[in-house]
Amino acid sequence: MAYFSNYSERQKVQRKSFNLDVIVKMVFSESLKKNQDFRNVYENGKSYADKYLVMYVLENNKNINRLGISASKKVGNSVVRHRFARLVRESYRLHENIFNSGLDIVVVARKSAASVGFSEIESALLHLSKLHRIIKIYFYNDEEK
Repeated sequence: MAYFSNYSERQKVQRKSFNLDVIVKMVFSESLKKNQDFRNVYENGKSYADKYLVMYVLENNKNINRLGISASKKVGNSVVRHRFARLVRESYRLHENIFNSGLDIVVVARKSAASVGFSEIESALLHLSKLHRIIKIYFYNDEEK
């Protein structure tokens, strides 16, 4: 084990050992951050819900989607809520290219979402997106006849 004379030398060595250049972002979307934007989607948007999530969708008349994630304290402590937000953000990012553009999407956690894994959150997100018909590729057998 190496001994360093000061803290900055240790930091330099630690930075060299990790590749910090790999940051993956959403390409076609931004985050929804302002309280007013959330309230607008809640009041004017359409909502569908399932066992783990509630999704509100509203057209925003822009070329991009804006994704907002909300989890109340009922869901769990800050670690649980942040984990939920990361799972939703990652599942959206992986399927971002199949979503229609020009939408404000707010995903709200239900209490049951605290204890589930990535696959359940991903499945719930895609299911609600199909109900909202905001996916470019439809996998429906029950199309309007």
